[in-house]
Amino acid sequence: MRLGAIEAGGTKFVVAIGDENGNIIERDAFPTTTPDETVANIFKFFDGKDIEALGLGCFGPIDPDLNSPTYGYITTTPKQGWTNYNIVGAIQEHYPDLPIGFDTDVNGAALGEAYFGAAQGLDSALYLTIGTGVGGGAIVEGNLVHGLLHPEMGHMMLITREDDHYAGKCQYHGTCFEGLAAGPAIEARWGVKGSELAEDHPAWDLEAWYIAQALAIYILTISPKKIILGGGVMHQKQLFPMIHKYLQERLNGYIQKEEITTDKIKDYVVYPGLGDNAGVCGALALAKMAKQR
Repeated sequence: MRLGAIEAGGTKFVVAIGDENGNIIERDAFPTTTPDETVANIFKFFDGKDIEALGLGCFGPIDPDLNSPTYGYITTTPKQGWTNYNIVGAIQEHYPDLPIGFDTDVNGAALGEAYFGAAQGLDSALYLTIGTGVGGGAIVEGNLVHGLLHPEMGHMMLITREDDHYAGKCQYHGTCFEGLAAGPAIEARWGVKGSELAEDHPAWDLEAWYIAQALAIYILTISPKKIILGGGVMHQKQLFPMIHKYLQERLNGYIQKEEITTDKIKDYVVYPGLGDNAGVCGALALAKMAKQR
């Protein structure tokens, strides 16, 4: 198959052409500006490329319910200009006969890791992106989790650590996971971007503490067989051993599985097998599903 992929992020869009095996043939990226300008860049890339289906993993919140009158919309996003924007409709109008698969960017990345990456062969996995925001996509019994809307795992309320007096960055919830641990929260708390902090800066111990707290809740709720942590913040690879330690402490022996209680935890909570291609490969998987639907 010759498939199109869009990883639609709040900062940039990545567009690509690939196949059903996750091989990327051609790709490009451009900033997320206004909807009209951004969608025009999508068309500029895909016009004349003869793709058989298109997958769109999109920042949100979105409406992924095929039976909803607002299916294909970006809904209550804080991204200026994009609130209640019908992104699927805009693309479908330009390519009326093209099958389009649509889901959240993190659900797409979870699917990509299950098809082609660190969760291959598993019917259960959790993918989290920790970057500009925090989002999660879950696969349970082989299916992406949807419901009333879609999982918004970044907005789970967390307990703040005693030595952390930061009020939280999230405009809706303050000290939710995203409000305490996303990139903008790190910058607001410490005064510089996370990428400018030293590897041994105390910011990373605090970050690992919050991530581990959230992971413990996800494990107790959906019991994933693999947890994959992506996004810009997780480029700080020194976080992983700290997360593993704090997660074991948080669960305190309650989950008696060697994947958690032993050093096998390093293979249970992992960096994406696809690296920064998890999202775009996930969009290829969404396109494949749309073609077969």
